[in-house]
Amino acid sequence: MEMLKSLIMILMTSVLVNNYVLSRFLGICPFLGVSKKIDQATGMGLAVTFVMLMATAATYPIQYYLLEPNGLGYMRTIVFILVIAALVQLVEIILKKYIPALHASLGIYLPLITTNCAVLGVTINNINDGYNFLESMVNSFGVGLGFLLAMVLFAGVRSRLENANPPKAFEGLPITLVSASIVAMSFFGFAGLVEGLFA
Repeated sequence: MEMLKSLIMILMTSVLVNNYVLSRFLGICPFLGVSKKIDQATGMGLAVTFVMLMATAATYPIQYYLLEPNGLGYMRTIVFILVIAALVQLVEIILKKYIPALHASLGIYLPLITTNCAVLGVTINNINDGYNFLESMVNSFGVGLGFLLAMVLFAGVRSRLENANPPKAFEGLPITLVSASIVAMSFFGFAGLVEGLFA
């Protein structure tokens, strides 16, 4: 029961309180670049979630069974980037073969998952936070859901912005950044939620 409670807390914290995009500001490039349409945002969010889960499943054993026992912990970042790059190529091949419309709509942003700091960040933070394998997978899933949630919410906001008539100085990127900051501020309301639920 205590383990289940801990996993639920990790999941809720990673989705709402420590949202990687809105509170840690990781993964901003696809957040701003692929959030113009809800279907593209959803596709990117699902692809990133999948890559996060696969990257965690691959990097956790590499860290604890290969790098640390051999005194190669200092190579963690380089090795993790290589693993993530290989996984992104796999996702790109699968999407191109089975879902070509989504592959075409994601365009250049799909290979950019390789350099998405949220994916690298979650794999490194899982180890830095001392999570075991199950906790790491739950945290990665939560971070992916949080990324998906942020993408879809912001895509909805941006669809409303298309019909808005902001002042000339705010047209384009400025109004997008102001809107992103307001969405990020709205997530601060979740800060005490998780602690309050499990107090």
